[in-house]
Amino acid sequence: MGVIQTEALTKRYGSSSGVAALDGLTIDVDAGVTGLVGANGAGKSTLIKILLGLLSPTSGDARVLGHDIRTEGEAIRTAVGYMPEHDCLPPDMRAIDFVVHMGQVSGLPAAAARERAADVLRHVGLAEERYRLMGGYSTGMKQRAKLAQALVHDPALIMLDEPTNGLDPAARDDMLALVRRIGHDFGIPVLVTSHLLGELERISDHVVVLDSGHLLRSEATQSFLGDTGVVLVEVIGDAAPDGTPAQARMGEALAARGVSCRARGALIEIDPDRRDGIPEEQAAAVHDALRDLVRDTAADLGLGLVRVQPQTGRLEDVFREEAAR
Repeated sequence: MGVIQTEALTKRYGSSSGVAALDGLTIDVDAGVTGLVGANGAGKSTLIKILLGLLSPTSGDARVLGHDIRTEGEAIRTAVGYMPEHDCLPPDMRAIDFVVHMGQVSGLPAAAARERAADVLRHVGLAEERYRLMGGYSTGMKQRAKLAQALVHDPALIMLDEPTNGLDPAARDDMLALVRRIGHDFGIPVLVTSHLLGELERISDHVVVLDSGHLLRSEATQSFLGDTGVVLVEVIGDAAPDGTPAQARMGEALAARGVSCRARGALIEIDPDRRDGIPEEQAAAVHDALRDLVRDTAADLGLGLVRVQPQTGRLEDVFREEAAR
């Protein structure tokens, strides 16, 4: 059995025909780091609140760690560590006292809670700052304190709602590294939400993509990031006497040799499935033949070949494909 299972989970506000925050969502979440991605309003926070038993679904079912969300909400919240999106830290408390308190609320004895609090604050990088009042913390330190309280009771599952919200790039990288460490080094399953697609590509094993409460895709991250078959080419060199830049010269020469290509910023995008310039007998080695053709074309034009590389998929492509339908 997986960590989380939902079956046709739906949440509507208002009447039965009201706005659907979630609409017939069926997913399975297993161990590792699972990214829940979508724009603001896609239903990510609503799903987490339903999974924690804090919000009742309109219809459908879900189980978290084997517990029914409708009847076993308390058991779920006991076993799960939750990091909310919004700032919820009491400014007049020290981090150590707050995390100890949250450990005791979760059922730990006082001595065990203090020991665990010191341990998790060290893990999240607040060992030196644990005796400071949290009202004086930076945004990054506050996010780390919220993460520490989610970990203090040694949960069987962590739910993190927008953990990088408001962080600068360096602090965001540190937080993402912590999330990945929790899922892989600590072995605690993680469900993490973000509206920043590139973040989840970097740290997740599985990605669930939501759009306006609907499931777009739920797959292993690698399936999103695989080779698309498209090849990207970058060249450098002098413009032609008529002013045509190096990139355009290269594109025109490739097109003249039967290769389907188009400009993409400073790059040339080639679709190898349309390869009239490559002999049919070389079809089994089409990518090698294409690279040879690109290399020879650049040499004939006296251009420097900077790179020839496959284009991998991105999470953004899921939304582009949906919009094109």
